[in-house]
Amino acid sequence: MFRRILENKAQTTLEYAILIGVIVAGLIAMQVYVRRGYQGKLRESADSMGQQFSPGETKIYYNTTSYTKSTETLDEKRVSKTEIEEQKNTRKGNESVADFSNETWFDKEWDGTTDRGD
Repeated sequence: MFRRILENKAQTTLEYAILIGVIVAGLIAMQVYVRRGYQGKLRESADSMGQQFSPGETKIYYNTTSYTKSTETLDEKRVSKTEIEEQKNTRKGNESVADFSNETWFDKEWDGTTDRGD
């Protein structure tokens, strides 16, 4: 009877070892697909950001005006006190981004709808 209990323990240990081995093998096999999915999302994000700003073709014009009216007083203990009576900031301007076809890296022969095979 003691021998039968030892055989059951050995069989249970072997079953757990095989189960853990199968799980580890599955995780290793999935690693490639998880990495590809992550890289695809990263590239998609980078591509969407790349079309929003063009350092060479973006023009920004702003005019900023600041106005402050304040009163500064000095009391008998020589402590300075400043009171801001009125303060105004104005910012006017515009931004313009050139057409996508004006990009220096843009392939003039590519119509923008098909995959270029990169």
